[in-house]
Amino acid sequence: MRLVAEAVGVRIGRTVILGNVSLDLGPGAFVGLVGPNGAGKTTLLRILAGLLPATTGRLTVDGRAMASVRRDERARRLAALFQGAGVGWPMRVSEIVALGRLPHRRAFAALGDADRAAIARAMRLADVAHLADRAEPTLSSGERMRVLLARALAVEAEILLADEPITALDPAHQLDAMTLLRAISRRGIGVVAVLHDLTLAARFCDRIIVMEDGRLVADDRPDAALTDGLLASAFGVAAHRGTAFDGTRYILPWERSGPGTKEMG
Repeated sequence: MRLVAEAVGVRIGRTVILGNVSLDLGPGAFVGLVGPNGAGKTTLLRILAGLLPATTGRLTVDGRAMASVRRDERARRLAALFQGAGVGWPMRVSEIVALGRLPHRRAFAALGDADRAAIARAMRLADVAHLADRAEPTLSSGERMRVLLARALAVEAEILLADEPITALDPAHQLDAMTLLRAISRRGIGVVAVLHDLTLAARFCDRIIVMEDGRLVADDRPDAALTDGLLASAFGVAAHRGTAFDGTRYILPWERSGPGTKEMG
């Protein structure tokens, strides 16, 4: 599956929320979508998911306009996980994850063997199998995020769009989630995740897209996208760089930089 945005923009009145963003997303890559707060990351993700219409530009799926793709096909081929996406009523975890199989079933049809296998696989991968009988209101924020990730994985879509999938997780589960998302991409699924942790983004992602003020300002491999100049201009930070014991290069945002920097005391 290839998802392409061509000069996509969103305007509310005279305010430009997103301006002329073009990108090409395909299979087999883990893409990190980063940028300061208010840069337009979630807006772009909602457009890519077909949940928000663009004011200008064009969005295509395998060369077809997104609007012309039937909803059921879109739901099978494109999975999305957004911050604040609650369940709304006290369902059990296993039931929540099973919702990910709805695009593959006829209305009111029972779960089939393929559905049950996909649900079990998704719960195992997201480390929520032991929560199967828990009711959603009893979950912590981190557990809830992992359950929603499992629901998205159960779709077994060709592209997974995830909005801040590691924000509510503890460090161990952040590492697990990033390892999982990278592993999924290695199986040929396209993964696009909004991330705020630049260290993890640089370590795990194949490609980094940086946004600032509704514009795309970088789109490259991590070391080429997250340069010192861009970190200073887009994020207002300076970073330490180094090499871990296994040879992996890392970047660690360390202090504020630029005119706004103040000595704290």
